[in-house]
Amino acid sequence: MAKEPVLATIAVYSLKGGVGKTTFAINLAWASACISKRRTLLWDLDPQAASSWLLSTDTQSRDAAQAIFSKDVQLRKLIQPSTVPGLDLIAADTSLRGLDHLFREMDKKKRLAKLIESLGKDYDRIILDCPPGLTETSEQVLRAADLIVIPVIPSPLSQRAMGEVARYLVQRGGSHAPILPVYSMVDRRRSLHRKALEEQPGWSAIPMASMIEQMAVQRKPLGAFAPSSPASKEFAALWTMVERQLQSN
Repeated sequence: MAKEPVLATIAVYSLKGGVGKTTFAINLAWASACISKRRTLLWDLDPQAASSWLLSTDTQSRDAAQAIFSKDVQLRKLIQPSTVPGLDLIAADTSLRGLDHLFREMDKKKRLAKLIESLGKDYDRIILDCPPGLTETSEQVLRAADLIVIPVIPSPLSQRAMGEVARYLVQRGGSHAPILPVYSMVDRRRSLHRKALEEQPGWSAIPMASMIEQMAVQRKPLGAFAPSSPASKEFAALWTMVERQLQSN
């Protein structure tokens, strides 16, 4: 008899912006809902709201995303169906710019984790599209996640940022979710990128591709409009790796 899926939270996180974080979150959420047929929720925690713009079915800006955490708005009232069948969304908005301040005022270190736990009967997988940086919000994310996916551009600065995250987790002490670094925006024509791939042969690598840029035009995940593209296949393979990692935890 197959085991019933247990809720798992995957945070897509990076210390720095511009590494493809939203691209990862959207395509992993699509793979969860459409390949694995998991009951999936994409929670956009980034005030830039790129995931929300790409996938939301609600054109109204409610400025209520932060109110979830202060209990001024019930969590389930902000869950909406996305444009992907089987994938729900909690959209971001500009109110999240004050989220770090709210978390400091509340002084509840596991507020996000508690909210996620309350959704355990409704979802199998929750994907968090996280804001960049080491902030109060990222502290909440690191406590709530079962797996942390970190996109890394094969460049010294991006790899340094990855190292900073790893050192930060060690300095915090105690247990933390496993980290799954993944190369992003890979251009194998560049010697620097090829060298990075040789140094970390076990890492997944998502290519730099014009088809990924088309996501913003199509407003769809890759799997929905270009399932045979190399980038789409790499994201599907990455999702398989994520599921294996979760099952081994």
